[in-house]
Amino acid sequence: MTTDEDWERRIAAAWAAIDEHDDEAFRALIDGLAGEVPDGHPVAAFERACAFDSTGRPDLAEPLYREALAGGLPGERRRRAVIQLASTIRNLGRPLESIDLLTAERDRGSDHLDDAVSCVLALALTDAGREREAVAVAVGALAGHLPRYQRSMAAYARALAEPEV
Repeated sequence: MTTDEDWERRIAAAWAAIDEHDDEAFRALIDGLAGEVPDGHPVAAFERACAFDSTGRPDLAEPLYREALAGGLPGERRRRAVIQLASTIRNLGRPLESIDLLTAERDRGSDHLDDAVSCVLALALTDAGREREAVAVAVGALAGHLPRYQRSMAAYARALAEPEV
């Protein structure tokens, strides 16, 4: 079996109920659902990675995100995996690697997850001691959501990102 509508509905329901389970029970729930997908399927690795990440085990999530990406994770899950992997490795104390992943991801294209990429990038930049650049990324992402001042805020974001003279 690959993922189908019923499986996608059940995995979404499990995620919607995460707070109803303790960490171990939630990981077991996701592991059971992932076990319905053929061995080696990148979606199974991704869902297991997410479960570890969401329950405080980034050390166990990282290799599963990498496995999912290496296995050709499809669609939106691929971009989510990059974002979540970058967040995980930032939390594991490797912000420069996180910055590299997210910078490459920004260059791949644009979609509704752009702001998530920017948020995690801003956090990684801050962890790397590049606070001014982090604020520029955050203000740039926020500018598009403002009811007014979009042009001004975008210009301020660009000015912040320019090297200080």
